Amino acid sequence: MEKQVKSKKRVADHGEVFTAEREVNAMLDLVKDETECIDSRFLEPACGDGNFLAEILRRKLAVVKRKYGKSAADYAQYAILAVSSMYGVELLQDNVETCRKRLFEIWDKEYLTVCKGDVNEDVRKAARYIFERNILCGDALSLKTVDADGQDLEVPIIFSEWTFVTGTLLQRRDFRLDVLLLENPDKEYYSTQMSLFAEEPTGMDNWMTDPITQQQVPKPIREFPPIDFRRIWEHGD
Repeated sequence: MEKQVKSKKRVADHGEVFTAEREVNAMLDLVKDETECIDSRFLEPACGDGNFLAEILRRKLAVVKRKYGKSAADYAQYAILAVSSMYGVELLQDNVETCRKRLFEIWDKEYLTVCKGDVNEDVRKAARYIFERNILCGDALSLKTVDADGQDLEVPIIFSEWTFVTGTLLQRRDFRLDVLLLENPDKEYYSTQMSLFAEEPTGMDNWMTDPITQQQVPKPIREFPPIDFRRIWEHGD
């Protein structure tokens, strides 16, 4: 029987109850096509130790193996693309660490099995690095990072967007999660409803005009030059 509760205290303090595997799969089957699309992005706002993300990763990697398993180089690149598309926010630091470790172990087992003698340690390091940047400790309601006791640090949650721009070059751009979750700031209700989970409106300076569509889109707070995906960890924090 799956363990859905770690302790009564954690349930009382944080409402922590993990979703069972049967329910996870039933829910994911409702969006089956997306779970089998390598680059479809998923955000789990209360990811716990990764029940949903683990199953999504397994499904994505099965597609990567089926399509690119005959080439170690291609498999590595698309397996990293699968990793880069998954995000999680979790209130409790121990769950964050467990989730990162769990996801990496799932990914690493598949990578070692498929690539065997062609395993590249930099690829493994890149996968671990992206999991560390994509699974963050924070409060999905306030959209801020939290300390070890689950208290808001008044620092916005910042996620990295990973995009293959050409060949093996991967570009990282960092965005504030509260900005990403806003709708078009030109709408009339921006100044009222847009601050629902924030103490202060994020402001128009967090938006920019897309040069092609001429629409308002979130502005990255940091943008890094493209780098070979096997060296993406060189960006640091």
